[in-house]
Amino acid sequence: MIRFILVCIVVIGFLILSIPILLVEWIIGKFAPMAKDISSLRIVQFMFRFILWITGAKVTVIGEENVPKDTPVLYIGNHRSYFDILLTYSRCPIRTGYIAKKEMEKIPLLSNWMRYLHCLFLDRKDIKQGLKTILAAVDKVKSGISICIFPEGTRNKNEDELDMLSFHEGSFKIAAKAKCPIIPMAISNSADIFEAHFPTIHPAKVVVEYGKPIYPDELSKEDKKHIGEYTRNIIHDMLVKNKPLTEK
Repeated sequence: MIRFILVCIVVIGFLILSIPILLVEWIIGKFAPMAKDISSLRIVQFMFRFILWITGAKVTVIGEENVPKDTPVLYIGNHRSYFDILLTYSRCPIRTGYIAKKEMEKIPLLSNWMRYLHCLFLDRKDIKQGLKTILAAVDKVKSGISICIFPEGTRNKNEDELDMLSFHEGSFKIAAKAKCPIIPMAISNSADIFEAHFPTIHPAKVVVEYGKPIYPDELSKEDKKHIGEYTRNIIHDMLVKNKPLTEK
């Protein structure tokens, strides 16, 4: 419970105390947008790493060399925990925006930081607005900003993390239209940090593996048609392989 309280204090404290920083970042952005983007990225990454340190999570990272550092990508990952964002965003080498649910846009200060980081808000109930969000993500990638999306559409609450939800194929249109590689991310045992012990935080063993880039144009016609299932299978195989690394 102590870790949970500390995390809450750090998160709330950062959001409140960062109000002047948001203003400074806004001013910087008026004169040097790229400098503002990078500084906002590094500030948030530092805070995410600090929060993960408080949780006591022991994180093993595999395949990080598969992530290009000179070109934007579409990150695709499985989703079990609120901490998936912290685990993955803290390692992004270049500007990266996450696609989040529309409800998060209403959270003051947090949504300000998310916009600074090029995050997009997806209305899962409105198909037309959802398409606009996907097209906005395509524009982000074309401008040099990576995008991350969890195509299960929501946190997977199944008891077994290998029992993944279906991947929404529409998420992959970002890579197809932006002509960027897909980086599959397999996040193992992240729910053991918090969700499995709600409301306490547990120092879990977590594995984040980045698979080799997937280039949609290089896939067979059948795999390209079902690219969501194709990517899901790759992530599932990584989860199976890494399961022993999360056991005590």
